[in-house]
Amino acid sequence: MTIESNQSNEISSINILQISQRWWKKKIVPVIANLKFAISLVLVIAVLSITGTLIEQGETPGFYQTNYPEKPALFGFLSWKVIQVVGLDHVYRTWWYLGILVLFGISLLTCTLTTQLPMLKSARKWKFYDNPKFFQKLALSAEIDDRDMAALTEQLQVKKYKIFTEGDKLYARKGLIGKIGPIVVHVGMILTLLGGVWGAMTGFIAQEMVASGETFQVKNILDAGPWASGQIPKDWSVKVNRFWIDYTPSGTIDQFYSDLSVIDNNSQKELDRQTIHVNKPLKYQGVYYYQTDWSISGVKIRLNNSPIFRLPMAQLGDGAQNRIWGTWIPTKPDLSEGVSLLAKDLQGTLLVYDTKGQLVSSVRAGSSVEVNGVTLKVLEVIGGTGLQIKADPGIPVVYLGFGLLMLGVVMSYFSHSQIWAVIKDGKLYLGGRTNRAQVVFERETIDIIERLQSVGEAQVISN
Repeated sequence: MTIESNQSNEISSINILQISQRWWKKKIVPVIANLKFAISLVLVIAVLSITGTLIEQGETPGFYQTNYPEKPALFGFLSWKVIQVVGLDHVYRTWWYLGILVLFGISLLTCTLTTQLPMLKSARKWKFYDNPKFFQKLALSAEIDDRDMAALTEQLQVKKYKIFTEGDKLYARKGLIGKIGPIVVHVGMILTLLGGVWGAMTGFIAQEMVASGETFQVKNILDAGPWASGQIPKDWSVKVNRFWIDYTPSGTIDQFYSDLSVIDNNSQKELDRQTIHVNKPLKYQGVYYYQTDWSISGVKIRLNNSPIFRLPMAQLGDGAQNRIWGTWIPTKPDLSEGVSLLAKDLQGTLLVYDTKGQLVSSVRAGSSVEVNGVTLKVLEVIGGTGLQIKADPGIPVVYLGFGLLMLGVVMSYFSHSQIWAVIKDGKLYLGGRTNRAQVVFERETIDIIERLQSVGEAQVISN
């Protein structure tokens, strides 16, 4: 009884599995592989990507509370709470965005396996026809009196057709690459999606403002994937050897530069050294350091014959234009008197204000000025470099996928043309079809027929 029961359970399990497989193939696979379903996913991805472009990504909670208040909410509903609960502040790393990308990739893969590969397999096969009625069903057909197959074969070879013969029957084709093209496109798109998902899961974005001469490690991370810890530098640091700005004759910024060294944390050995500027980053072990901003981090001064002081300078105001940095310098030991030092650039001119806010004087780096009975000498204005640090391990995969996508698009432009022929009852029956460029194919086929025999002796039928 026990053996029969086990056998019955095994049979039931097999039946359930077979039913599930049939249901999956008949109900789910056709939906996933459907072109309309794929287009719908593309539209959803496009809308979400636009949302991620319009809404600032990776900012602090305070930023969203300031710019997206609850009253009045943008469009009546879009507030900082909605943005942070839904994940619109990091759209490209949310589970639902990545899930849609994965679903789109599954749709492409399913379409490739169930449609494109079978079509390619079918296109690689050839079949001969010996019934003249078959040729009447083709897009273009002709009947030619008193011609053998050798002349047709010669003409087809001139047109770069691959020819297969069997007795008095012939099949020729060219442009099979056009059938491979859609598969390459799908593979390219899948690789692009995989690269994007992998980059979102393992990459990170950080920002650092570092003064000249300082060494730093990446700490101020704005956005990172759940598996990004392995990409964040731990065994090495970066030293800003020098930061400087080139100005135009009119005083505007032409370009700013950072001389960076990669330093091993254990041996303090310099591993790499590069000078970066806008659009020319430092790359080391998959991490990119981009030059994006600058600041005045401090100033070195001396009062009379005192030691050299390095005082920090803070930016006054939040405006991106006409930025000003300032610091306060005590001129008495009890801090009862002092002056304010203001600077707007690294060209060296600083403005000196007293406690009443009155302009006292101006001074350049390397010069001195008398204030409150002391000699204030400005030795150096210290610049700071603003760096954006990124790591995205998925980029090589994305580039490979994009390259295959472009290659597949080019391959898809080739027409897959087929020609059949048979000699029956003293006549040569010839016909063909193509999947695109119908007019070009008709002209090519008619040219072949004209070369076989004069137009008056051949009956050409275009369906």
